[in-house]
Amino acid sequence: MTDILNKTIVLVLNRNWQAINVRTPQEAFCMMATNVATALEIEGENHIRPVTWDEWITLPIRDEDNLVRTTRGSIRVPTVIVAVNFAKVPKKRPKLCAKTIRERDGNRCQYTGRLLHPDEGSLDHVLPRSRGGVDSWENLVWSAKDVNQRKADRLPHEAGLKLLSVPRAPKELPVTAHLRNAHGVAEWKLFLNDKA
Repeated sequence: MTDILNKTIVLVLNRNWQAINVRTPQEAFCMMATNVATALEIEGENHIRPVTWDEWITLPIRDEDNLVRTTRGSIRVPTVIVAVNFAKVPKKRPKLCAKTIRERDGNRCQYTGRLLHPDEGSLDHVLPRSRGGVDSWENLVWSAKDVNQRKADRLPHEAGLKLLSVPRAPKELPVTAHLRNAHGVAEWKLFLNDKA
């Protein structure tokens, strides 16, 4: 069961019980053993109880629990822990990729304003790579494929094009907005607004 130790299946909450991160059981056990975090014993919505490491290692194993076997016996893997001395909700900017550029630009060609299906558009470097352009929020826009081909390695004005708006980096969002329950952990639904 050592592979379970390295799966990101433990939700981390701040001391205000707001989701801030996802960790592996191995990391969660270290946080709990050093009193940086407490685990939450969750039995339905109405029974949620913080549990220290010393008590956690003595809790009985339930059928639905993931567990880790040690020389001293089996230990339940927590699904949610609370970082007891951490109050902030960190902010994070979305990852720079075609999908996030397309979302930022509202699925519209930034030269024509035409609404595009994902397969009708592509990334365009406002300042082409061949002229020193880099992959950045400020230099990438979503463009219709035919417009992008027509522009080629020219600046927009050289190709007779004009940007509808100046490309900017999106605002940082609370990290909670980026957390997803990829493993379908039932207890996480109490703390995440994940639609998946």
